[in-house]
Amino acid sequence: MAGLMSANEIFEKAQHAAAEATGPDEKAMQIDYPALKEKIQAALGDRKVALCHINKFLPEGYEDQGRFNLVLLTAGNVIFDMVIGDSYFRYDVVSVGQLDKVQVIDAMWDNREKRREEPFLSLRLMHGEEAHLLLALDDDERASLLKFASAVMSARNPER
Repeated sequence: MAGLMSANEIFEKAQHAAAEATGPDEKAMQIDYPALKEKIQAALGDRKVALCHINKFLPEGYEDQGRFNLVLLTAGNVIFDMVIGDSYFRYDVVSVGQLDKVQVIDAMWDNREKRREEPFLSLRLMHGEEAHLLLALDDDERASLLKFASAVMSARNPER
């Protein structure tokens, strides 16, 4: 399969996202990058990643856990939801086949900072009482999220 990413490539994406995850009024992230690289490599092992979506802003419910998260889909249809913060790293793993529900929401949100409503797109991957969220606030993020949604839906519900 062309375009598959290794754990090292995912680390590079995480490192780049960490630099962008700091707002102008925030202290820069204090990440031990060599340790983060080891954690990502240990989590993924030799699995190849087909898709990576980075949430620049943490979804509701993740706030106390970090500054951003990556949701990965491996070539074997396994989802990794990695949350990264200054001194925080966790990941959840679920097979696409274990998902109970896949939900796409295309709606508006109240951006109080800009005092206007803005569009957003979200993909909610649910299993049991857990939910893994992918968020998109701009066109590039929307394309990434829709590609992720399409891959998950194709794996879960293939057309015959």
